[in-house]
Amino acid sequence: MYKLIIFLFIALPFGVFAQTVTTGTVFDYNKKSVTLPGVSVRNLNNKKATSTTREGKYTIPANVGDLLEFSAVGYHTDTLYLTSLLNRSIYLPVKSTNLQDVDIRAVRMNSQITDAKDPLAEKYTLLSTGGNLGRKRMTDKVGGLNLNLGYGKYKRQQRKEAELDEREMYQEEIDANFSEKAVADLTKLQGEELKNFMIIYRPSVEAVKAERPYRYSYYISRAFVAWQKLTPEQKKLQDLPKLKAN
Repeated sequence: MYKLIIFLFIALPFGVFAQTVTTGTVFDYNKKSVTLPGVSVRNLNNKKATSTTREGKYTIPANVGDLLEFSAVGYHTDTLYLTSLLNRSIYLPVKSTNLQDVDIRAVRMNSQITDAKDPLAEKYTLLSTGGNLGRKRMTDKVGGLNLNLGYGKYKRQQRKEAELDEREMYQEEIDANFSEKAVADLTKLQGEELKNFMIIYRPSVEAVKAERPYRYSYYISRAFVAWQKLTPEQKKLQDLPKLKAN
């Protein structure tokens, strides 16, 4: 009994240190060299949370496939899909809600003609940067300025990069598990037949992504049964049709 208790006390620290973590640094998106302290970092999968240090660095428990959320006052909230646990640099864009200063110049007016219109003045107009550059006349003096900061494009680009990283991760998994050695060990195929089988029955990223964890051995066995039912011609890769000369 005492030996068991001692073993548990010894094994506990190793279990703690074995927990996987990911690290990184958070920067200002516009000022790339400026780090951001006090940024809230949350793992949306395991619900763990932390904040960046004075140097903008963070460490949080995580695994590949987790989704991290970064938020700070005055900055847009951002998310990161973990394709690896390597050190990452995160850039948060500022929430730009302030308008630029307006330079107002005085106009000398004749005190006896208070109703005269300022020849340099214009009617209030509504300016928009969103595609239509034509100026629309307003019926009152209450207007606004529609700002398009390009943040939507930035988010779309970020999502596209995350999707490409995710797809590359699945392709690497397929390469490792649907290899020539793995297929040959199960099917005993060799040479040209082995290559044709792997090209015809290679699992798609969508299929592997839909079933987690993906059972590669089971899939290869089922594919080999279907392969045996093919005719010799069907087992050969068809040549591309030749282009006709002009």
